[in-house]
Amino acid sequence: MTAPGFLAVFSDVDAGHEIDYVHWLTREHVKERVSTPGFVGGRVFRALDDRLRRYLILYDLQSAEVLASDAYLKKLERPSAWSQRTMPRLRRFIRGGGTISASAGDGQGAFLAVVEVDDAHRRPARAEVEALAANDRIAAVRVLVVDTDRTSIRTHEKSLRSGDASFAALVLVEATGRDAARHALEGPPGAPSSLEGLAVTFYAQVFSRAAE
Repeated sequence: MTAPGFLAVFSDVDAGHEIDYVHWLTREHVKERVSTPGFVGGRVFRALDDRLRRYLILYDLQSAEVLASDAYLKKLERPSAWSQRTMPRLRRFIRGGGTISASAGDGQGAFLAVVEVDDAHRRPARAEVEALAANDRIAAVRVLVVDTDRTSIRTHEKSLRSGDASFAALVLVEATGRDAARHALEGPPGAPSSLEGLAVTFYAQVFSRAAE
């Protein structure tokens, strides 16, 4: 991630709709989103657990203010026909946008470990982020903190879904392989970690698009 703001969107999709969903993402939705002023780029990840058809869309934003901009909200009020067909199909939908509060590392990895932090006060301090990023084959570590007010704005697109949820913060570990990300999060035996006991999901990147 290269900009100080973000938008992260998680969802599951049933097997029978997965191809249409992936085509929607790669042929329309991400392109439409990153054409919005303030969107820098977007990446799509799929969970590595074969039992899941869970996806993560991760957008770089110039700032959290983009989430409440007229240009972005106008698109949320006028979803395309394809979006209107897709939104009700999504399950376990979790969405949050805000600010990257800490980061270390200079690149992006094709593999991503995602730790959801329910309490934003539990997120790791900068020293811990830097220590994670210093591990072998780690490209970057980011801490994403949600702006609740801007994330929770009601829109027509949101009304097409049911059961939306959000999160307080995410920790993203970008790596060259899943084992590298897992090893970094496990840390040395006995070493204290603010993330101990929190669930980790591993993803692989399947698509990316930058703003033109």
